[in-house]
Amino acid sequence: MDKKLTLSLNENVIEQAKMYARANDISLSKLIEMYLASLTRKKKVANDITPLVKSLSGIIDDPKEAEDKNAYTNYLIEKYK
Repeated sequence: MDKKLTLSLNENVIEQAKMYARANDISLSKLIEMYLASLTRKKKVANDITPLVKSLSGIIDDPKEAEDKNAYTNYLIEKYK
């Protein structure tokens, strides 16, 4: 069921959004609806991660990360000599 919503936005933002919607052959209302739906979908996906998966996150060492830390450490050593 569709409901009416009134928004107060910067005039330039409105004009840019209208041009974008026109160029993509979509109504401004549909564009905003799709954007808001995508924001809420992202949050739902993040909440669907099980505790087991969260507990496993980051347990595998990334050799590139160690190289980056060493490079940054060397940079700081040189900077503050």
